[in-house]
Amino acid sequence: MQLTETKKASFLSSYRVQKRAAETLIHGLMILIAGGMILPFILVISASLTPNQDLMVKGYKIIPDRPSNEAYAYLFKSPASLIRGYGVTLIVSLTGTTLGMLMMSMTGYGLSRIIGRTRRALTLYVLFPVLFSGGLIPFYLVMTQMYHLNDSLLALIFPYLVSPFNVLLLRSYFNQLPQEILESAKIDGASEARIFFQIAIPLSTPALATIGLFTLLGYWNDFWLAMLFIRDTKLYPLQYLLFQILNNAQAFEKSPMVQGISPPTHSLRMAMAVVAAGPTIFVSLFLGRYFVRGITLGALK
Repeated sequence: MQLTETKKASFLSSYRVQKRAAETLIHGLMILIAGGMILPFILVISASLTPNQDLMVKGYKIIPDRPSNEAYAYLFKSPASLIRGYGVTLIVSLTGTTLGMLMMSMTGYGLSRIIGRTRRALTLYVLFPVLFSGGLIPFYLVMTQMYHLNDSLLALIFPYLVSPFNVLLLRSYFNQLPQEILESAKIDGASEARIFFQIAIPLSTPALATIGLFTLLGYWNDFWLAMLFIRDTKLYPLQYLLFQILNNAQAFEKSPMVQGISPPTHSLRMAMAVVAAGPTIFVSLFLGRYFVRGITLGALK
C-alpha cells in the first residue's frame, strides 16, 4: 500500500514538472511570436524618427543613431488640414460602421429567421454581388449621375454600408443562437424587432464586434473612394490627404527647379504610417478578445 502511494506521488510530481515545462515552452513560443509581430511596427516608429539620409545609407535600425523629427515636422507643416482629415475620417468611419452594422445585422437576422425556398433565394440574392460585379464605370455613373453624391461625405459612406460576406457571416452566427430562447420570446408575445434588439443582439456580441472591426478598418483605411468622388480639399479623408502629401513630396524631390532641397520622403512614409495606423491599433486591441470567438462561432458552413 505504501509502495502504491509512493508511486502515485512520484507520478504526480513528474506530471507537474512536465506540465510546468510544457507551459513554459508554450509561453516562451507565444512571446517570441508576439515579439515578431510587434517588431515591424517598432521598426516603422524607429524609421519615422530617423533622418532621411541615414535611412538611405544605413537602412532600418531598431534604435536610430541620430533621432530626428524632420519627417513629423514636414508632415505637420499644415496641422489644420491633418486635423480636418482626421475629423472627416472619424465621421465617415463611425457613421458608416454604425449604419452598416445595423443594416448587415438586420439582414443577417432576417435571413436566419426565414425558412423554405425563400431563404435559399434571398441568400443567393445576397451572395450574387460577391461573385459578379457591375464594374467600375457603371458604379461611377450611378454614384455621380444618378445619386449625385460626388463631393459629399455620403460618397465615402454609402458604397461600403453592406458587405455580402459579412451578412452571410452574421446569418450563420444567428443560426447558431439557441432557437428555444427566440421561440419562447415569440410565444410570450415579443415582436421580431424586440427579439432582435433585446435577445439576438446581446447574444451576438463576439460576431458583431468582429464584423464591426472589419467594417471600421475598411472605412478608416480607404482612400480609393475619395480619389474617385472627392475634389473638395476640405472633404479629404486622412488616408487620401496623406497620399497627396507623399505625392507632392515626391514630385518636389524630382523637380529640377529645386535641386539640393530634398524632402524626407523615406522617413515621411513611416511617419504617415504611424499617424494613420495609431488609432486603429487601440481599437483592435480593445476588440481583440472578441475576434477569435466571433470568427470561430460565426464561420460559414
